[in-house]
Amino acid sequence: MLLAMLVLVPLAMAGVALVVPSDVWRPWLLPLAAAIHLGLVGLAIFSPDLVGNALSLRPWFELDALGKLFLAYLSTLFLICMLYAPGYLALRGERSNRVFCANLLVALSAMTLMILSQHLGLMWVAMEATTLATGPLLYFNHNPKSLEATWKYLLIGSVGIALALLGTFFLAYSAVRVGLVSSLFFPDLVLVAGKLSPSWLRAAFVLLFVGYGTKMGLAPMHTWKPDAYGEAPGLVGAILAGGVTSCAFLAILRVYQICSLSSAAGSARGMMWVIGLLSMSVAAVFMVRQRDFKRMLAYSSVEHMGILVLGVALGGAGVYGALLHLINNGLTKSVLFLSAGNIHRAYGSKNIDHVHGAMTLLPLSGTLFLASWLAITGSPPFGPFLSEFTIVNAAFSTGQYPTAGLFLVLLAAIFIGMGTTVLAVVQGPSPELSSPELSGGTKFRDGMRTGLPIIIAMALVLLLGLYIPRQLDTMIRDAAAMLEVAK
Repeated sequence: MLLAMLVLVPLAMAGVALVVPSDVWRPWLLPLAAAIHLGLVGLAIFSPDLVGNALSLRPWFELDALGKLFLAYLSTLFLICMLYAPGYLALRGERSNRVFCANLLVALSAMTLMILSQHLGLMWVAMEATTLATGPLLYFNHNPKSLEATWKYLLIGSVGIALALLGTFFLAYSAVRVGLVSSLFFPDLVLVAGKLSPSWLRAAFVLLFVGYGTKMGLAPMHTWKPDAYGEAPGLVGAILAGGVTSCAFLAILRVYQICSLSSAAGSARGMMWVIGLLSMSVAAVFMVRQRDFKRMLAYSSVEHMGILVLGVALGGAGVYGALLHLINNGLTKSVLFLSAGNIHRAYGSKNIDHVHGAMTLLPLSGTLFLASWLAITGSPPFGPFLSEFTIVNAAFSTGQYPTAGLFLVLLAAIFIGMGTTVLAVVQGPSPELSSPELSGGTKFRDGMRTGLPIIIAMALVLLLGLYIPRQLDTMIRDAAAMLEVAK
């Protein structure tokens, strides 16, 4: 029952968090649960006999090649964020963290269920559960703006998930339409992919791509992101940008795998190509002269979601690059959001008119914020440089020179636009706490509890730019092999 434990342990810990009376001790359940979850993930991946000998949960649950990669990445990211949580929540003693802690653990359980699911309907339920669990986290600051952001997140996400449900029905009917037995289990759909009704399969992909693409925050379905990421605590922003969006990407990949084995392969790749470049273009436009550095991170997320689907659309090495970029982007986003959260906490503002000199006031957070900007914009020697280079090389190697050229132009524009905001935050003289500019600020300063997790994440980003561990490379190649079929 190892796979079931991956879902049930965080859920049980969420129940414990609800009954623990102390706001001081409750947050320490988060890193404990995350560490246990990562240990169970390690057993599931590297000791497959334990999974195979357990009571079988097939065909509903299975840890395939895609699942192994996504689950290992998600559990690692979650542990880094949860190591940051106790230090952050200790600074937020003005309100109870009971619901906050419980919902974080429920979100981990739902995301794990999403990754393990081998049934399209169960995956849809898990995605909706993830949305419902993360929604209240956005409202942790309890102000009108965070309430508005929460409603936008839930409302727009509900429209997306409704379209995904309709696409699920279309996919089931694509089998019925040609006289096949309808099934929503992914292995069954992969086996009969070439026999499914092409027109209904194309329609199903459009609806599923738009539905789950809304959850990813691809343009033009990204409109919830600027408010949600701008108003959420940095910890929650890291989970959304690195965890929830990655689960939605997995859903798209599973549907794409079916389409790639059929006559709908070309139209599926074409749609992903268009939306990928559109997302990068929208991000480039809205990053120019962006005054709110947390909203800037939302548009950066839109950009990188576009890079992910574009890499898959390119095929070949682009698929490997996209899966590697999933990890690089998530880890780098955790550095960006957590360091930005520290800066916001100290200054009491997200506007660059009031925030400057962060490297002086907060040497650790300011420096990491600057380094993570260089990393996320594809500067060597960090991980995103390697994965983005792999994707653009795939475009060149397949003769898609206009795509490669546009990709590089957009990366350059985003580098300049994002850099203008980041440099305004970290450079310049640091204002005194008594000045009007810091009237909403606090006496927060860098410490190990809120700094060490960010350092760990930054070290991993640097490591992946210099060396990809053999086990990780194998997992990425195995996952890419599931998706790399007829071109």
